[in-house]
Amino acid sequence: MSTSHICRKSSGIAFRVLNKAQAIDVFEYLPNEIQEELINSLHDVQVVQLVEAMSPDDRAELFDELPAKVVKRLLKELSSEQRQATATILGYPEGTAGRVMTTEYVWLREGLTVGEALSKIRRQDEDKETIYYAYVTDDNRKLVSVVSLRQLLFTFPDVFIRNIASDRVIRVTTETSQEEVAQIMKRYDLIAIPVVDREDRLVGIVTIDDVIDILEEEATEDIQKLAGVSGDEAALSPPQVTIRKRLPWLLGNILLYIGAASAIAPFQDVIEIVPVLAVIMPILSNTSGNVAIQALSVTVRGLGVGEVTPLDTFKILRKEILAGLGTAVALASALGILSLIWAHPGERWVSIVAGMVMSVNVFVAATLGTVLPMTLKRLNLDPALISGPLLTTTLDAIGFFTFLSMISLALKVFHLTI
Repeated sequence: MSTSHICRKSSGIAFRVLNKAQAIDVFEYLPNEIQEELINSLHDVQVVQLVEAMSPDDRAELFDELPAKVVKRLLKELSSEQRQATATILGYPEGTAGRVMTTEYVWLREGLTVGEALSKIRRQDEDKETIYYAYVTDDNRKLVSVVSLRQLLFTFPDVFIRNIASDRVIRVTTETSQEEVAQIMKRYDLIAIPVVDREDRLVGIVTIDDVIDILEEEATEDIQKLAGVSGDEAALSPPQVTIRKRLPWLLGNILLYIGAASAIAPFQDVIEIVPVLAVIMPILSNTSGNVAIQALSVTVRGLGVGEVTPLDTFKILRKEILAGLGTAVALASALGILSLIWAHPGERWVSIVAGMVMSVNVFVAATLGTVLPMTLKRLNLDPALISGPLLTTTLDAIGFFTFLSMISLALKVFHLTI
């Protein structure tokens, strides 16, 4: 029996000793896989009570992980209000504001006074996910303005809320990507942001706890893509899941490296004449690959957190070029010195070629690590699609071919037989 199975079984036993109120509070914060285990093991009445008590966005997230038959059965058992709220969220594409929003928010009509607004909040909005902001709408539910709970508490009851509410409302649409939602909330230090449909009608809000989940999800996805891992593999995933997530990338990397190997194959005679090349080439490959991954990681991270945009491409490229020149000189000198140490007296000229190729390869690595993710972002694609293995393999092919071609040319110039 696996450790993860034992943990899930123990969690199920512990969950059953809780009273109803405690169980409802705890269930919403359990990982999805444990929620699914409990749903499969509890009676239908218990399951419906737990699912009914969840917030609509968390319920929709759970339903994404459950089999379609189970989801259909649970939707039928929900109250009409909760069923409609959940169906609304599930109707939007994954990764959008509509899919991560909650329909539990405080809204007020613009004709209310502060006293009437506070009375309405006390009577109807106790169970809303957040009450820090109240959104003011017209008779057609179009978003007009926003007022904070602080403003309501410190304003006289007979003042109309339209006189204190701000009509400069930062909002997103249901089609806005969840990553952009997180960036907007971070930029403006918001704890919630309203979501409107195409007619500018208020349909939900995205709260700060959802944004934290989004940022974690996006960071995990970017890190795993850069490392050549597909999907959202967890540290405690079963071995078969790990194999399924990683093996396609590893097999693909082998195919990619055939290109790098093909760049070496025509120069086997050159390596036989100058054996020190076999010692130098791995260092050349590893160093340029590391430079590329450093530039790639910094650029993807900057794009991911909204620190930079494709409009900043030339600024970043100028910085990377200047840094790359300094790095290239230092690394080329290091490789040149090592080549002098390892080469036989008659082969020490190789150090000059090695230093030159190292400097060029480092410069190219820094450039590609910046330009490629920026180009993908400009094309509205995920910058993390440029994975580390893909970039390093490409650089290996370029570096090996350039290095061995220059060595071959030098041998011919010195009239040595190949």
